[in-house]
Amino acid sequence: MWHKRLWWWWLVVGGLATAGHSLLPYEGLAANVIYNIIGLLSCLLIPLAVRLHRPARPRMWYWFAAGQTTWVIGDLVWEYYKYILDQEPYPSAADFFYLCAYPMLVVGLVQLSRGRRRGVDLRGLVDPAIVAIGIGLVFWVFVMHPIAAGSTASTLERVIGVAYPAADALLLAILARFFTSSGARSTSAWLLSVAALLLLAADVSYSLLSLYSESDGGSLLESGWLLSYIWWAAAALHPSMRWTGTTASRPSDARVGRSRLVLLAVSSLLAPALLFVPGIGDNAVDRLVIAAGAVILFVLVVIRMAGFVSQVQHQADLLEDLAMADDLTGLANRRRLEQGLTEGLATGTMQVALLDLDDFKEVNDALGHAIGDRLLIAVAERLLRAAGPDALVARMGGDEFAVLLTGRTAAAVDATMARLAGTLHEPVRAGGHDLLVSASIGIADATGTDDAVEVLRRADVAMYAAKRSGGGACRRHTVELDDNADEQARLGAELRTALDAGQFRMVYQPIVELPHGRLRAVEALVRWDHPERGMISPDRFIPAAEHNGLIIELGEWILRTACAQAVEWLADWGTQAPSKISVNVSARQLAQPGFAAVVARTLAETGLPVDRLTVEVTETAVFGGGQAVQTLNELHELGVRIALDDFGTGHSSLGLLQQVPVDVLKVDKSFVDNITMAGRHAVIATALIRVSEGLGLSAVAEGVETAEQAAELYRLGYQLAQGYHFGKPVAEPDFAAHALTAHP
Repeated sequence: MWHKRLWWWWLVVGGLATAGHSLLPYEGLAANVIYNIIGLLSCLLIPLAVRLHRPARPRMWYWFAAGQTTWVIGDLVWEYYKYILDQEPYPSAADFFYLCAYPMLVVGLVQLSRGRRRGVDLRGLVDPAIVAIGIGLVFWVFVMHPIAAGSTASTLERVIGVAYPAADALLLAILARFFTSSGARSTSAWLLSVAALLLLAADVSYSLLSLYSESDGGSLLESGWLLSYIWWAAAALHPSMRWTGTTASRPSDARVGRSRLVLLAVSSLLAPALLFVPGIGDNAVDRLVIAAGAVILFVLVVIRMAGFVSQVQHQADLLEDLAMADDLTGLANRRRLEQGLTEGLATGTMQVALLDLDDFKEVNDALGHAIGDRLLIAVAERLLRAAGPDALVARMGGDEFAVLLTGRTAAAVDATMARLAGTLHEPVRAGGHDLLVSASIGIADATGTDDAVEVLRRADVAMYAAKRSGGGACRRHTVELDDNADEQARLGAELRTALDAGQFRMVYQPIVELPHGRLRAVEALVRWDHPERGMISPDRFIPAAEHNGLIIELGEWILRTACAQAVEWLADWGTQAPSKISVNVSARQLAQPGFAAVVARTLAETGLPVDRLTVEVTETAVFGGGQAVQTLNELHELGVRIALDDFGTGHSSLGLLQQVPVDVLKVDKSFVDNITMAGRHAVIATALIRVSEGLGLSAVAEGVETAEQAAELYRLGYQLAQGYHFGKPVAEPDFAAHALTAHP
């Protein structure tokens, strides 16, 4: 729009008019008319620009307009004296208006340099004060003092004569603050600063010429004042004037640019430098003023350095706080916790609890990391509230938190942990989802140690023991847990060697049809044939493999070996071979997005028909939903049968049947042990077979050890069973002995 370029056209026209003015005869009528027209137009354009652009701080611009108008009135009064009364008095009424214009301009410039800041910015005042005092001393020595000391001038003349350079010194101080302050400046603000500099340069030049030259500057000085008029108005006409004065500067910080440092250094050295100017040191008044200025500059530099040191210390403290805080939750981080542990060990009794959220990975996989982050933030807030003000709550990383408690008994800490666990039982609202979370908690104290790392290790051992017990549990560290952890660590370290050396063996346990015991299927089980410890059962090494991630590679080996064995049996035994083979799959395998593809590739490479493979999973492996359930759906779509192992012992068993594509329920041994006795176990076993029949699922009773149990299970309706009564897990089952004659 046209008004957006108005400032530019005003600068061009004003510049041409100023050039034309300088070509006209000095002090001629035409030159003075042009001079006064430009001044009047500048006064009118500023309020016009205020109405045009609607600035955020109009009062500042009205101060500039008032100062300009007052200055123009002074010009007109002087023209009246000169051309109407044919007089050139000094001082005159014109000087009154000129001097009154300075405070108005200064008020506007102060508002410009302050912006919308509130309060006192000490560093923002010290820097311009150093510049103003340094240059002010030069003003005093070369301008103000010579005028004040003039022997022929009257007292009023000397006062008026000193007032002009004093006003210029004040203007200089405000400009120094503007140029030494930090922050972004609008184009309009830069135009204002140029206008003020032009006024200052013209005033100073006039004072120097009046003192040290017979010339009064002529048209050149008048051009400086004219250009000042033009740039004041151009600043008002520029579109950026609407926010000028709102963000002109921000409180000064400890950063000092090279040019700013040079300016401050030069200004500080002006006082001693003036003493080397010939003739200056001979005047007692000048020496006194320079000495006072030097003292003030020294004090200001000390204040500035003190502020700098304070700012650096503040930033160092801030950086330390940031280094000790978790970016996501704002809790203390691991470094801060270790510091707190060291302090706690030095001051007295201290206990630490580590909390690991159960199934957090499934939340991330199913809902995304953004929801996972919100969940972590919500958990952090709950932990802070529940732990109390004297506890140090930290995020160790990922989904692991820590709580450091000092001066409390073991019973009090256990109560606090119970309260923490209780706060997590309530659903967490995150991203439109109501999420249920639980935490495995490990507690340790510093008994017998002064090492913070050792205390954390103990809590970590206890936490993993709680997690192995099914999650949502709380364990306190004991020596026995250390022994078990050492065993797990040794097993974990040897697993890699066992895989590479082929130390694992597969055994197979029959699944038979009741009541006659005909073989229907086998379950593939892994054993570790350790060269020194002998045969190691899976309940000892599987947790270690789960912990270090080797379960992925071990699980693939088990799957491939079992499928290849089933194909070999089909070729060797024909119809006597088991019609199905069950393979156990871990939670970590199900959490792998590509696991279904691994199963499909294994079936294709071994040649085992897909309908002969059953994948067994535990309830806890799929309780969290997410990727695990998605993997089971993908397997089911391939045609692989899904068996829910240890059914009835996990989380919300019946609810899982609505979420997971199940074909087979394997009823846990705990419901079979007392099946021949009247009681709740028999009732539960009966209910489970009715559930499986109602849903069209196969039910396998596990852990059958006696003929009486087998008979009672058959009476209740069970068709399939598994246990030592029918055969122990062996590498080569005797299929002929089972006289397999039928298939399911």
